[in-house]
Amino acid sequence: MPPSARPPSPPATSRLSSLQRWLPLLALAVLSLTWGYTWVLAKQGLSYAPPFAFAAERCVGGAIALFAALKLMGRPLRLEAPGPTLGIALTQVAGFMVFQTWALVEGGPGKTAVLIFTMPIWTLLMAWLVLGERIRGGQWLAALSTLGGLLLIIEPWDMHASLFSKFLGVMAALCWATGTILIKRLRAGRKVDLLALTAWQMALGALPLVLLALLVPERPTDWSLHFVGLLGFMSVVSTAMCWWLWIYILDRVPAWEASLSVLGTPVVAILSSRLQLGEDFKLLEVAGIVLIGGGLLLLSLLGWASARRVLQARRPD
Repeated sequence: MPPSARPPSPPATSRLSSLQRWLPLLALAVLSLTWGYTWVLAKQGLSYAPPFAFAAERCVGGAIALFAALKLMGRPLRLEAPGPTLGIALTQVAGFMVFQTWALVEGGPGKTAVLIFTMPIWTLLMAWLVLGERIRGGQWLAALSTLGGLLLIIEPWDMHASLFSKFLGVMAALCWATGTILIKRLRAGRKVDLLALTAWQMALGALPLVLLALLVPERPTDWSLHFVGLLGFMSVVSTAMCWWLWIYILDRVPAWEASLSVLGTPVVAILSSRLQLGEDFKLLEVAGIVLIGGGLLLLSLLGWASARRVLQARRPD
């Protein structure tokens, strides 16, 4: 057998399997860091552009970046599974962005907006009912730890914003959770290109946002050089790249686990805003960050242990 036809040696195969196991974790780290700091950038962006126009501009820019990436990589641009993709676009992009932005307008960028991170609770329930995903053993401890930390950060017992703004924040969370379940169900029944799926969900989801921005009376966007740079980063990195990473992660781990793991985002948001603005940390926030960090660490350890068991079971005696 010529050298080029030989199968990879066991050590090389082992290294490849190890890298594949760690890629979703690396993607989650990049996603949490980027989306967490995006909250700080979004506050800056809203001083240059009105809320709904800013949401539309981000999604249009993200869609353009994704289709450009598809073209440069020579991958097909066709729309696969149009019905499911439209459902994902209307919930995870259009619905999420509308309710998130509306919540910020009604209740400000405080705890009302953080209500969107109740998404893991709704995803956990939907994944159980729709996908049949179950939480077992030590996974319950990780789930309780992360969700308990989220509650300490949100402090639902001490929210002074209106009930309407709270409702909008929860609706944003429900839209995100619904889109998450739709992606998992689509991928379970059909093989589609993840980058193309992300591009089309962004393009289709941007259409209602553009229409809303045109219909709702708002001040004009200040197209300063600083805003163009900020919008470019948020469109290409925070929107296009991060939504692609989110779908990539969902394709490789259970929906409830991915939704819990993304709770690193509000932790990064709190840390970055407190450190950048020089604000003091609150005791409950610190406790919540510790609980979320502990829960995410436990999830990672459980996933690592499960992967090791699978590898050992596949090894020949």
